[in-house]
Amino acid sequence: MIKLKDVDKFIDSKYQRTFILKGIDLEIKQGEFVTIMGPSGAGKSTVMNIIGMLDEPSQGEYYFLDEPIHKMKERKRSELHKHHIGFVFQAYHLIDELTVYENIETPLLYKGVKSSERKSLVAEMLDRFQMVAKKDLFPEQLSGGQQQLVGVARALIGQPKLLLADEPTGNLHSDQAEEIMKLFQKLNSEGMTIVQVTHSKENAAYGKRTINIVDGAIDTDSTH
Repeated sequence: MIKLKDVDKFIDSKYQRTFILKGIDLEIKQGEFVTIMGPSGAGKSTVMNIIGMLDEPSQGEYYFLDEPIHKMKERKRSELHKHHIGFVFQAYHLIDELTVYENIETPLLYKGVKSSERKSLVAEMLDRFQMVAKKDLFPEQLSGGQQQLVGVARALIGQPKLLLADEPTGNLHSDQAEEIMKLFQKLNSEGMTIVQVTHSKENAAYGKRTINIVDGAIDTDSTH
C-alpha cells in the first residue's frame, strides 16, 4: 500500500545541506498497524507528512496504492489525499467557529458529497462516538478527550483507506488515551491501515509493528 524507496529530505542553505531524513526504505501493507517511534527531532513527523502527502521528499520515490506520488502534479496528489487518507493530530486541529456536527462534516464538503448523504454519514459518526447530545457544541465546550474523538470522527468520515495519527494521545489523560487507542485497535481489526507517531510504549503496544527512527534513518523495524 505504501512504499518509500531511498527517500531523503533535506534543507539547503548557502553553504551546506542539512538532512532531516536519509535513505528511508519502508513498505507498509494494507491492514497493518504501524508505530513510528524515536527521539524528538529524529524525523518521525516528516515521514508521516510525506506518507500523508502534506510534504514531499527531496529525493527518492513514494508509491501509494501503486501510484507514483513523487511524479504526480499537486492537484492529483491532493485528490488522492482527500479520498484515501484521514489525519488525527495531537492538537486536535478542530475549527473553533464550527460546531461538533460541522467539524465532522467538513471533509465531506471538500469531497462534494451531497447534502442528504452528508446528513446520514454525520449522524452515523455522532452515534458511533456517542456524541449526539454534543453535536451543537463548539470545541471549547468539550474536554480534551471529547475534542480528540471529534478529530477521529472527522478523520474517519470520508472512509479513508489509511489513518495517520501524529501523537494522537499527547494531550489526553490516561483513560482518554486508552479509549482512543482501543478505538484504533478496533478500526484496525476491521481492516483499516493505521500509522501512528508516538513517544508512548503503551500506545505502540496496540500496533503490530514498531519502526524506530534515529537521526533521520530507520534504526530498527520489528514486528510484535
